[in-house]
Amino acid sequence: MKIENTKAQMRKGVLEYCILSILKDQDAYVAEILETLKDAKLLVVEGTIYPLLTRLKNAGLLNYRWEESTSGPPRKYYGLTETGQVFLTELTQTWHELQNAVAVVTQSKNETNE
Repeated sequence: MKIENTKAQMRKGVLEYCILSILKDQDAYVAEILETLKDAKLLVVEGTIYPLLTRLKNAGLLNYRWEESTSGPPRKYYGLTETGQVFLTELTQTWHELQNAVAVVTQSKNETNE
């Protein structure tokens, strides 16, 4: 079993949460989203992000608007809907519960007895 496959699956599992989190405070276009993910060492290609953004939009979690750009074609800016905000709040709670559960399970017995 290759570790890279497992790491990729783990990243995919949190990508939706990360994208929604990026958009929680302000709208962004795809290049900005990708740059934020890259800065966090979550390398994602456009071919992965576009279908995910479309799926989130179709689920009512995102909307978008077109904005003219001074350096090229118009850009599509994505933002959270009210439903997306509520969904993100629930995901954040679930994420914290999952982090805590994983910490409990993966913590060694020696660490708990010290």
